[in-house]
Amino acid sequence: MAASAQSKTVQDSILEPLCFPEDPTCCSGSAGSLGSAGAEQLLVCLFCPESVPLQQKDVLLKHLLLEHKLVIADVKLVADLPKYASYWRRRFQEQPLTDFCSVIKTNSQGPVEKQEDYFLLCDVLLEDRVLREKLQQKRLVEVLEQQQREREDRSFHRLCMFCSEEFSGNRSSLLNHMAREHSFGIGLPDNIVYCDQFLEVLQGKLDNLQCLYCEKTFRDKATLKDHMRKKAHRRINAGNSAYDRFYVINYLELGKTWEEVQSEDDRELLEEDDDWSDWRSHPVSAVCLFCEDQSETMEQIYAHMKEAHGFDLQSLRTELNLHFYQQVKLVNFIRREIHQGRCYGCRETFGSRDGVLRHMEVKGHAMTLPDASAWNQPQYYFPTYENDGLLCSLSDSEEDDNEEEARSGEEVPVIAEDVSDLRALKERSVLNQLVRSRSSCS
Repeated sequence: MAASAQSKTVQDSILEPLCFPEDPTCCSGSAGSLGSAGAEQLLVCLFCPESVPLQQKDVLLKHLLLEHKLVIADVKLVADLPKYASYWRRRFQEQPLTDFCSVIKTNSQGPVEKQEDYFLLCDVLLEDRVLREKLQQKRLVEVLEQQQREREDRSFHRLCMFCSEEFSGNRSSLLNHMAREHSFGIGLPDNIVYCDQFLEVLQGKLDNLQCLYCEKTFRDKATLKDHMRKKAHRRINAGNSAYDRFYVINYLELGKTWEEVQSEDDRELLEEDDDWSDWRSHPVSAVCLFCEDQSETMEQIYAHMKEAHGFDLQSLRTELNLHFYQQVKLVNFIRREIHQGRCYGCRETFGSRDGVLRHMEVKGHAMTLPDASAWNQPQYYFPTYENDGLLCSLSDSEEDDNEEEARSGEEVPVIAEDVSDLRALKERSVLNQLVRSRSSCS
């Protein structure tokens, strides 16, 4: 159980919020990724000659963080990352970085020599938002043109994935056949784009004996077919974001998924309806700070952490007199340390989560917190896991929080959104005009 020798110099390499459960494929692509076309593009650093293929964008994002202290917010929503990077590379040569980026100071309460400034580039800046919208608009035009070409293409020829019947001509004949004869529907043909690539992905999964819905792998084709038939798994997994790029609706509005776009009309219809009798709340599932155990009640998760890991968050909250925002920062700090295999009590680093947990259990370090200057920092306002239900369930007594803030004099940063004229913005949206004009033409 040897610890890494450079445990005290390990740099934080988490580029953006993680997501439960940890799945290395969950961030592999975005709605703007168009298969092999992006593999030939180079992504160049905004400050130096460093460059990588677009498919290795995480390498460059890590380089920007560690070498230049720059973080690009919501990078997965940028439609054309190489052009986005090229634009800001030119702008940063013209004006200082601080003219465009928010500055986040780490270790703000520690010695000056240990403080560092990190820069956040995000669409709160009007220039950045306009750039993202223009790139999204250009991508939408490309997608709509591609969809029209596929509608008119008569050279399509392919076998059905389930019965090997041949189909030629328009793609809709195959898609309708699979929906009608095999109860396998991936959506209306007019809602799909890059159809050939979509079918190749699905066929590849079946060739690898993988269920299209639960994505489990089976020993032979007969077992796979039997499983998909009995379990009614002849459908795709809607939660797999790798499929997003094949649906036109995912390109319509910047930063919105098809579920959000579809729900907008319902929200507008319900604006005047104050009857909440149909409301069904969904319980928040909180995940343990140390392992994958989760529960829908805070009492159970607190009890689990105390019994299984010797960690009593309620006791620490009382002992250290933590208000709500301090609890948030502590939880995000612990999650980040555990994810990176580091004991927050003694700062030793291990090769795996299991290694650090065994160490903490043997040494009894679960309740050994470092000095507050290590975790009571502004960067820990941002969640380590973006869907962390534990953060939503922390004690948030407004009276207690106000008293604590009055005593500590700590100011809580508030990030504002520009929603001054949202309705007018939607009505003037170029994307909406493009969609309407395309719909009228078709």
